[in-house]
Amino acid sequence: MQPSFIVKEKVGTVLRIALNVPDTRNALSMELRSELLQALEDAERDEDVRVIILTGEGKAFSAGGDLKALKGMTTLKGRQRLQQSQPLIFKMLDIEKPIIASVNGPAAGAGFSLVLLCDYVIASEQAFFVQSFVHVGLVPDFAALHFLPTLIGKQKAKELMFLGERVTAQEAEQLGIVNRVVAHDSLQEETYEVAKRLASKSPVSIGLTKKLLNSHMNRDLKTLLELEASAQDLCFQSDDFKEGVSAFF
Repeated sequence: MQPSFIVKEKVGTVLRIALNVPDTRNALSMELRSELLQALEDAERDEDVRVIILTGEGKAFSAGGDLKALKGMTTLKGRQRLQQSQPLIFKMLDIEKPIIASVNGPAAGAGFSLVLLCDYVIASEQAFFVQSFVHVGLVPDFAALHFLPTLIGKQKAKELMFLGERVTAQEAEQLGIVNRVVAHDSLQEETYEVAKRLASKSPVSIGLTKKLLNSHMNRDLKTLLELEASAQDLCFQSDDFKEGVSAFF
């Protein structure tokens, strides 16, 4: 029996999806991404589901990309890897059901990018966010180059991406990345409270509002993702990347 990379729980009209690889701090392997995409497609077809919660099992939301899988990455495999992730990105944006990121711990690299794809973000006071790509010689991916500057402005986004420094949950709230910060022990309760409020509203209204906002704001996203894949290809072949990954391990 193959291990499950996510766990799902449906409570009324709310579906909770948890990244479930705590030993790797929920690193976003291709298997996990594929399973998450399937869960979202299933939720899209389920008329009983009105709201989706996305969180992480264990101490982290997600540590980002699976660096073990990136060792010895060739240009062709690197491009294919990023292109294979694009359906998940677009599904999170296109599904006409709100996705709440319930950030229980660190959200780093592509894990931070995953948060940016959600519609509402509630974070534990113990959570933090970091654009860690620079530490391993990579460019931000998973659409962070589009969504982070859209949220906080180009100059601040450059600062976070160039320096790769941690942003606390409280700082993220001030920047507009996070909607609410709550006590760690009450994160799940507070998240479900928000989910219930959203579920009580018109699903047609919320779904179409989300679709119109995303369609208007993300017109050039497909082009950016192709450029992102090309840039990451070059980084995968650099000495900085090889040294950065070795230093990480």
